[in-house]
Amino acid sequence: MSSVSYHISNLLEKMTSTDKDFRFMATNDLMLELQKDSIKLDEDSERRVVTMLLKLLEDKNGEVQNLAVKCLAPLVSKVKEPQVETMVDVLCSNMTSDKEQLRDISSMGLKTVIAELPLTSSGSVCKKITSQLIDLGPNLTSPRMAVRKRSILALGHLVPCCSPALFSQLTEHLMKELAKGPPTSMTRTYIQCLATISRQGGHRVGEHLEKLIPMVVKFTGVEDDELREYCFQAFEAFIRRCPKEMSPHIATVTQLCLKYMTFDPNYNYDDNEEEDEDRMDIDDELEEESDDEYSDDDDMSWKVRRSSIKCLEALISTRLDLLLSFYSSICPALLARFKEREENVRADVFTAFSTLLRQTRRLVNMNCRNKLCGDLCVQVPATVKALHRQLKEKSIKFRQGCFCLLTELAHTVPGALEEHIPALIPGIVFSLTDKSTLSTMRIDALSFFNVLLLSHPPQAFQPHMQVLLPPVIACIEDTFYKITSEALLVIQHLVKVMRPQGQAGGFDPKPFVKEVFSVTMKRLKATDIDQEVKERAISCMGHIVCHLGDHLRAEVQAVLAIFLERLKNEITRLTAVRTITLIAASPLKIDMSPILPEALSVLGSFLRKNQRALKLGTLACLTALVTHHAASIKPAALEPVLSELPTLVDESDMHVSQVQALNRTSYPSTLAKISSSVLPGVFRLIHSPLLQGSTLEAILEYLQALVLSKTSNLSYSQLLKSLMEPFHRSQSSADGSIVHRQSYHSVAHCVAALSSASPKETPGTVVKNPGSPEAARVLALLCLGEVGRKGSLGGSKEVQGVILEAFSSTSEEVKTAASCALGSMAVGCLSDYLPFLLKEISAQPRRQYLLLHSLKEVIRCVFSSSLSPHVESVWALLFQNCECQEEGTRNLVAECLGKLTLVNPAALLPRLKQQLKTGSPLARSTVVTAIKFTIVDHPAPIDSLLKDCIGDFLKTLQDEDINVRRIALVMFNSAAHNKPSLIRGLLGRVLPHLYKETQIRKDLIREVEMGPFKHTVDDGLDVRKAAFECMYSLLDSCLEGLDILQFLDHVEEGLKDHYDIRMLTFLMLARLVSLCPAAVLQRLDRLVEPLKATVTTKVKAGSVKQEFEKQEELRRSAMRAVAALLAVPEVERSPSMAEFANQIKTSTDMASIYQSIKGGEGGGIGATESMDMS
Repeated sequence: MSSVSYHISNLLEKMTSTDKDFRFMATNDLMLELQKDSIKLDEDSERRVVTMLLKLLEDKNGEVQNLAVKCLAPLVSKVKEPQVETMVDVLCSNMTSDKEQLRDISSMGLKTVIAELPLTSSGSVCKKITSQLIDLGPNLTSPRMAVRKRSILALGHLVPCCSPALFSQLTEHLMKELAKGPPTSMTRTYIQCLATISRQGGHRVGEHLEKLIPMVVKFTGVEDDELREYCFQAFEAFIRRCPKEMSPHIATVTQLCLKYMTFDPNYNYDDNEEEDEDRMDIDDELEEESDDEYSDDDDMSWKVRRSSIKCLEALISTRLDLLLSFYSSICPALLARFKEREENVRADVFTAFSTLLRQTRRLVNMNCRNKLCGDLCVQVPATVKALHRQLKEKSIKFRQGCFCLLTELAHTVPGALEEHIPALIPGIVFSLTDKSTLSTMRIDALSFFNVLLLSHPPQAFQPHMQVLLPPVIACIEDTFYKITSEALLVIQHLVKVMRPQGQAGGFDPKPFVKEVFSVTMKRLKATDIDQEVKERAISCMGHIVCHLGDHLRAEVQAVLAIFLERLKNEITRLTAVRTITLIAASPLKIDMSPILPEALSVLGSFLRKNQRALKLGTLACLTALVTHHAASIKPAALEPVLSELPTLVDESDMHVSQVQALNRTSYPSTLAKISSSVLPGVFRLIHSPLLQGSTLEAILEYLQALVLSKTSNLSYSQLLKSLMEPFHRSQSSADGSIVHRQSYHSVAHCVAALSSASPKETPGTVVKNPGSPEAARVLALLCLGEVGRKGSLGGSKEVQGVILEAFSSTSEEVKTAASCALGSMAVGCLSDYLPFLLKEISAQPRRQYLLLHSLKEVIRCVFSSSLSPHVESVWALLFQNCECQEEGTRNLVAECLGKLTLVNPAALLPRLKQQLKTGSPLARSTVVTAIKFTIVDHPAPIDSLLKDCIGDFLKTLQDEDINVRRIALVMFNSAAHNKPSLIRGLLGRVLPHLYKETQIRKDLIREVEMGPFKHTVDDGLDVRKAAFECMYSLLDSCLEGLDILQFLDHVEEGLKDHYDIRMLTFLMLARLVSLCPAAVLQRLDRLVEPLKATVTTKVKAGSVKQEFEKQEELRRSAMRAVAALLAVPEVERSPSMAEFANQIKTSTDMASIYQSIKGGEGGGIGATESMDMS
């Protein structure tokens, strides 16, 4: 026998002693032994220890019993599972004993054992426990209320993991008991149980709602406040968990909520002006009443009001589709309850109203915005009237609720409170000056004031400056840094109110300048203050100098000196840079000459720092200084800055390069000096494939400035040579560099910019040389186009000949460049080139594709007024080619038709619609594609016309031709993504056809023989992909118009489809989790299986590399969806999901994928939810 076993045996022997002290000490020693990590028990010792401790639970001494229970905790992890099962069996058996003390001590022991069970243990122990404890039904009728409540709690925890059949059985049992008309106390228990299992069981209660709702509605009529409270809690649970199934009952529940939210039978609300005083009088009278009279302590009606208001809040938060109707029904009722006397209930009223405002903000960008905002604006006067008196109440909770609600209102409808600011100011001032006010209250008041200043015009506050300023200044002097920081931010915005830039006003800020300046200066000088206060003081003083500097002539230089010091401090330098930028651009022309030399030196050093925000801020500051204070800057002072500029021109950070280029252009006298060092970097950037947009525009300005500077070594010809040199090298040049296609276009833009700055040298730019390298010819053609775009080539026959010759080239690159060039030149000289272009399209069918590209450029870039005379001829030509067999050509024709329709939509859109009825499938597909190109992502004159007739074009979703249906889906997707207001009203008609296209059709699957192999081809795959892409777009733009559960049915099918569709549906699932987690949880058990199948599938060993890569990407995408699901707090209630999560943790392979997604990809979920919608 080992020493451990021997020691344990001795302890067990002492535990049988008749002396209680021996038993106690032996049990205590055993507990100390079990707590040691090193102890290992053999099988016999395990059995003997378990038997003895279970026996000690029946010991006559209470201290020994308690110690035995404590021993069970470390014992669970030291014994094998059969012994744990023995412990559980005995403890459960003891809990049914007649001895109360044994029942209690055994329940404590069982609770201890369950708490210590490892999460990775098998389910046999848990099943054994639940099988013996599961019969909770009889406990619901226990005479002890505590037992009934514990039973309800236990049922709530069991519901998520019970089978659907057992859940139905439980629900049916509760309904059967309720139908018997039990005593009120039992009815409360059953209704409370219904609410609990609905909250925990989610959607499963939905199938019983038709029978349940009438029952619960009936019980709201029983004169029992607690019963009514539980009824409304049940309604709230039904609404949150089963929103779809509750739809038929919404009106009934809403009416009940509106009725009982005012249920206060023991209190008389007086609506006159003396309401507060009357309330105090009533309170005094009630206190004087005798003890046998009614007391507030007996009043439970507030629970009814609170539960009904919470039910309304659940309605508002879950039924976005009914928001408009809520403004006429729920909104006025909530406003009327702002006078609620109970603090907690009034807080819930404020919360419900704030939820209404937040939901309104969600719809701000949708087509019902104007109607919603209009309805809300109508309610603003009543809202302010109900709140402004409460802003002076003693209750902190009331005032904070008021400020939160008003803040939400200001965010939802900016400017809506302008007329009511005089009524709100006394409340703000009261919260800032009241000595009994807590710090959090002042911070809330200042935050609201800040929102008010940002969302309303300055003129609304100027008349009240005398009242507003003193309390805010007093807050700056406060000892709590948060209050000081918020107050400085408010002062910063008040300074803008005193003198708004760009607005002429009659308000005189002079009386307030000195006071504002002195209090801010005190904080600016202080060094022993919080970092947040330091930064706010710098920013605030910057705004004071920028807006009111002419009133501070003597003090400005002292302030600038402090800013210079803060510029040298690593902690405050970024804020100081931004503040100096602000002052430099001030229209007051603040004299900054005393600090400029040193400031420029420090700013130059910042350009070396590896901090992007600081670099960009510094470049913006330098641009402002050079633009507005060039006369005060000596060339020598710029040396530290100029020496750092060349290193900033780099393709690794285009934004910095853009700002740097603009900065150089702003100071022409330095161009010659720095260009020798900067130009190599500029040319590298121009030849980079990444250059585009605003950075390219900045470089064009810079090159034009160089030419106009007339510097001897920076002439037009030298710059042109440097730009074009890489394109004249042989393809097998020593450095082996390959010029990217984007570089051709960048250089062509640069050549055109140089030509516009030096027009006299332009004619000699392009030389016809057939012997030039292909790259040089491509570039020359693109340069021709960009120069011609500016109209400087006219209708030259020689140029037309060059273009036509290029169309005959054997090189595709040269032909494409010629197409771009012809289109660009036609944009510059429409009358000369458009007739020539149309003639060539008709005469040269083999070049049609290239010539249509040219025509597309013309339609895209030319103003509508210039194009109008040519519309008919272009329209006729396009329709001649709309049934071309080549899809690429048809798509080009469609794009041209769509863009041409934008020129005169009223006349051309009906003609497109007419073509749907008369054309062949090819013509119909071209017309529908054309409609896609009329949908642009910005407001356009065609929008209202398109909204009226897009339904006719969407009827092609029912077309007999599968290609037409696919193209109709692509058009629908474009509308959903770019202009969702066009299709929101049609979702009811369109969605059934969209969902139909997501289904796999066996009649479209065929087998193709490829030698000895057979290959399966699915002709419906492209249509299904287009349908799922539409569904993804609808999630972002039309969520409120979707039945999410129906939507999830089709997502579920997509999770089992082809590789491309599964990748899409994994993205959609992750998106759905963030948008509507409750609905996803309802379908969770059905979604887990396809996710698990994907993550656990492995490719056969002999497969090609591409198969391994595809499967790995599928697994990662599926795991991202799993990670999104696991982030939902309630997901662990699903047994299947909990089992899957455990499987991931225990599998090394799956765990590594999961961890890389959660950590290595920035959290994994957010970064992958976006989809390329181009």
